[in-house]
Parts: sequence; structure tokens; C-alpha cells
Amino acid sequence: MSAPVQVTLSPEEWKLVSSLRAIPESPLKERLDALFGEVLKFAVDPKCSESQADGVPCTNTNMDCDSCRKVTDLIDTLRRRVSAG
Repeated sequence: MSAPVQVTLSPEEWKLVSSLRAIPESPLKERLDALFGEVLKFAVDPKCSESQADGVPCTNTNMDCDSCRKVTDLIDTLRRRVSAG
């Protein structure tokens, strides 16, 4: 069960929240919720599967490596496909 929360949102954040809430309950909404959750989880705490020279996972998504490029390319591809309609 969810409880009410009080938080200050920017206009852009409110737009995202209201758009998500406007999607009717359906398998599509479930898939979108899962996708958004995973993307946001990655964005908050990016950890590349590629290890640095010291063996520690990379946390810098600005690096020019195949793993980072795959993620950013996928996001760019999704944005293009969605905006193309």
C-alpha cells in the first residue's frame, strides 16, 4: 500500500510523474515501470561492467568505451524511434 508523500518537484519532474500516472494499468505500463526503474537505477549509480586497470568497476559514464557507448547509443536510438512516431 502506498502512502502520500510531500516533495517539491520541478515543472519537468511533475510532467514526467503526471505522464507516468496517466498511463492506464496494463501490461505496457508494467513494462514501462520496469524499464524506467532500471534506467533510473543505472543513472543514479552507473557501474560499467568493464573494470579499470585496478580491477574496480568504472563509475564514469563519460568514458569513451564500448560499454558506455552501448548504453548511450541505446538511449539515443529509443529517443529517435519514439520521437519519429
